[in-house]
Amino acid sequence: MDLTHLNDEGRAMMVDISPKSDTNRVAIAQGFIQMKPETLQRIKTGGIKKGDVLAVAQVAGIMGSKQTSSIVPMCHPVMLTSVDISFELDETNSRVIARSIAKVSGKTGVEMEAIMAVSTALITIYDMCKAIDRWMVISDIKLLEKDGGKSGHVIREEA
Repeated sequence: MDLTHLNDEGRAMMVDISPKSDTNRVAIAQGFIQMKPETLQRIKTGGIKKGDVLAVAQVAGIMGSKQTSSIVPMCHPVMLTSVDISFELDETNSRVIARSIAKVSGKTGVEMEAIMAVSTALITIYDMCKAIDRWMVISDIKLLEKDGGKSGHVIREEA
């Protein structure tokens, strides 16, 4: 498969999506932030001085998804129709799992917006908790599933 973001001279370009048809598109992404068990408990019980960590991270993730094309150079601006972020407190592994679902009806997908939503949410958790746990680790940010467009419905084989 050829890289679509390169012109005939081998330089970066924004792909021409004008011939594509509008379709409903969905992308689901996920990532983790590992932390000390005490930090996870403080998130759970509301013991972080900056406020409700997951509520702020959810809003930040949505805001981040709306800025994707401003940050990722070859990403098209899209008119998002929906973005949602959910969190799971994984006490066994002392981490927060963030999962986003982004939707659009348009000519190009929303994979980057879903990934940006998760990334921004996890960075916000780090920012809100860094005073008590500076060595948290953000990892495993990945696309889990996408639907719509030429490739149709695709699900990651290993989660």
